[in-house]
Amino acid sequence: MESKTSTSEKILDIAQSLIVAGGYNGFSYADISAAIGIRKASIHHHFPTKAELVSVLVDRYKRQAESGLESVRKQFSSPAEQLRSYLNYWQTCIRDALPSFCVCAMLAGEMQMLPEEVASRIRAHFHNLARWLTSVLRAGVEQGLFRLNNRPEEEAQMLMASVHGAMLSARAFSDPGLFTKIVTPQITKLLGQDC
Repeated sequence: MESKTSTSEKILDIAQSLIVAGGYNGFSYADISAAIGIRKASIHHHFPTKAELVSVLVDRYKRQAESGLESVRKQFSSPAEQLRSYLNYWQTCIRDALPSFCVCAMLAGEMQMLPEEVASRIRAHFHNLARWLTSVLRAGVEQGLFRLNNRPEEEAQMLMASVHGAMLSARAFSDPGLFTKIVTPQITKLLGQDC
């Protein structure tokens, strides 16, 4: 018999892939049941409600993202390399059809229909990402690596919107290369180079 933890993780993994494919309202416990081969009652045992399931999923995603961003900070001392690493992560995911879309970005498109316990967690994820990007941009300016047209906080929001918009365009047009075409000029601009 499988442990509760491994079953819970499998449920979360399947839920994440279903959300990336179709959003919050694009999946049900029956879909998870069919994918894993367990009864819906077993899923309810681990996650009594869909809102609780997705809340736990977003919390897990947020922790993974924070860990990944911290790892980037430790691996690369240069803010320019940190930013490139962040963008390269998504470029590789989209090119290789891995988790080709940020689960929080997918859910953010449904914010007005989501339970508040889910929506508040999504907002927290984006606040954390914006803080990380802001700190990278600010450090890059202090080191003379980046030239910003706006405050680092504003540039971070624009960069975040560009990355997530590029994900959307790549998906809409079934063209992974669009992601690179959209975000590369952003880095070039930050580095003060001609496009």
